[in-house]
Amino acid sequence: MSTQQSVTPHLVVGVDVGGTFTDLFVLDERDGSARIVKVPSTRGEEARGFMNGVVRVSEGNAPTATATASGSAAGVASTLATIVHGTTVGTNALLERKVARTGIITTRGFRDVLEMRRRDRPQTWGLRGSFTPVVPRDLRLEVDERVLADGSLHTAVDLAQVRAQTQALLDAGCEAVCVFFINAYANPVNEQQAVAAVRAMWPNPYVTSASEVLPEIREFERCSTATLNAALQPVVGSYLAKLEDDLRTQGFSGELLIVQSNGGVMSRETACDVPVRTALSGPAAGVIACAAVARASGYPNVITGDMGGTSFDVSLVAEGEASLAAQTSIEFGLVVRSPMIQIETIGAGGGSIASVDASGMLQVGPESAGSIPGPVCYGRGNTRPTVTDANVVLGRIAADRPLGGGLLQALDAKAAELAIQTHVATPLGLEVLAAAEAMLTVANAKMAGAIRVVSIERGHDPRQFAYMPFGGGGALHVCAMMREVGVTTGIVPRYPGVTSALGCVMADMRHDAVQTLNKSLLDLDLAQLKSRLADLAEACQKRLDSAGVRFERVQEVVALDMLYMGQTHTLQVPLNPADISRESIQAAFEKAYAASFGRVLTGMAIRVMNLRYARIGVRPKFDLAVLAPKGAGSTASLGVQRVYHAGQWWDAQRYARLDLPVGAQVAGPAILEQTDTTVWLEPGFSARVDTLGNLLVERNAA
Repeated sequence: MSTQQSVTPHLVVGVDVGGTFTDLFVLDERDGSARIVKVPSTRGEEARGFMNGVVRVSEGNAPTATATASGSAAGVASTLATIVHGTTVGTNALLERKVARTGIITTRGFRDVLEMRRRDRPQTWGLRGSFTPVVPRDLRLEVDERVLADGSLHTAVDLAQVRAQTQALLDAGCEAVCVFFINAYANPVNEQQAVAAVRAMWPNPYVTSASEVLPEIREFERCSTATLNAALQPVVGSYLAKLEDDLRTQGFSGELLIVQSNGGVMSRETACDVPVRTALSGPAAGVIACAAVARASGYPNVITGDMGGTSFDVSLVAEGEASLAAQTSIEFGLVVRSPMIQIETIGAGGGSIASVDASGMLQVGPESAGSIPGPVCYGRGNTRPTVTDANVVLGRIAADRPLGGGLLQALDAKAAELAIQTHVATPLGLEVLAAAEAMLTVANAKMAGAIRVVSIERGHDPRQFAYMPFGGGGALHVCAMMREVGVTTGIVPRYPGVTSALGCVMADMRHDAVQTLNKSLLDLDLAQLKSRLADLAEACQKRLDSAGVRFERVQEVVALDMLYMGQTHTLQVPLNPADISRESIQAAFEKAYAASFGRVLTGMAIRVMNLRYARIGVRPKFDLAVLAPKGAGSTASLGVQRVYHAGQWWDAQRYARLDLPVGAQVAGPAILEQTDTTVWLEPGFSARVDTLGNLLVERNAA
């Protein structure tokens, strides 16, 4: 008879799979303690890197002998209560066009909606450029049916045609299908019947109904979002299914939750149904964490900059809340209309490759060395210089320092120097150090431009915001971004390299829904509005209930998309569900319109386009004070390191950042090291450790 040892799951783990590293933030619910884990990402086999991280987490927590009632090994993941995952699998699949072979069944005459788009073009000021739809024209098939814009049924769907077209798509090797009928947002009866007929024949669950994914007016956005959802279902579904199987094999019996682009989380089942909502999953989690850390530190207005191995993702948090957008483009023509955190992404990460183009101009990115082979200094076969190589050559990253918590014991600075000499310095006629600085100058300019897009170009003065860098490389450029953009305060969080993983742990569960109304305010049926609001609330609550997660409370957010008659673009207007009247709706619209445009158009008719609803299950929160230093460190000082900056060498003090106590002051030039990042404090800047362990960076008075 075997000895049984019970294990109570007690760890909540946030997992962010990046292009270079897979980051994990681990919260122990028993005592509120926290720690971080980093493992290399496995490009193309993201589930393997994920599981490597889970094993690293569990090995230090599970008892040495764990058995089930039957006596078999329970697995190392038995100590994990909840795993929250921010994934880029869907995003990468779309960017690389590595999606499932997908077909479309649509209303006769509308097969080209996906290709016509909004009559836009890749280069606004040129006649060049091309666009290849995710679904080729021969896989976009038509059937007879028609619903009018007012929802009246003009022509019933021909189900015999639907079955014939379904068989044609199966014969063509399609793995997924989207059913998109014109005006189905107003009355889905034809689309529902067609979807039922398709599902009866389709050999897998990858059948998407456009009116279920997005019951909203505007045919291109609805078609694009639903088609991308269908194309991602086999990719994301198989990834998550394998992930869950591997976790169950390792003894995991808790909940696997997935971060959405809106900053909330959803169940694995919901993510498989609507994978298009994971389009910005990983970056969104980071913004959620930054917003929480900034609020707790007394900075409700913050610009976030996530610099990983491949990209630089920028967002803006105003009054403690992340900005949401109704839609985004993953790349030209790939439009996703679903509530998501506004994030501006450019190719400027630590692995971004530098080169000199045919015109003699220095370029940095968007091509990246990623994690395999990685920067030249990793010694894994890459010979082209990256941003990380420039930082190593300039002394801002110590070559003798283990990287990523021991994943690399040392960096090859000589190889990095040779790569910069060959590919940048010699073509430009520069010394190696000047070439390395030039690489960082170009990268910094690109990143500053992205910050201006989310701030100045949207009506915000960046001087009224703090700047919070995160990701593995963000803190190396904090002072440069402050100089370039004019931000007065920088906030480097306690664990910048795992901020997105921290956001996974902090995110609430959220489900958004929309329903087009398309009525003038005078003709709006208030009873029908309340009925539709109740239906949306019920549907979203079912999604919350299906996750099996405990909530402290449930919140709801209600809004109307409104505009003046004759206008094209809508304004999202908050609505108090306890006070729904024509007068209150008009007053709310005029208040929002005046705030955006400085005046109202008195006498103009008002139109209500869409009803928006979000239901939020607030998950238990942990005190950010668990991240703070626990006392004065005795080994904070690591000596002096030579750093090349602004054309000359400096003696920079070197510190173990996590050993600095609360209140510690550091003057630049200085290098602060930790397992997940390096902070470069330029001459003329100083920093102070606040009560939560954040590093507050400021420019010294002139």
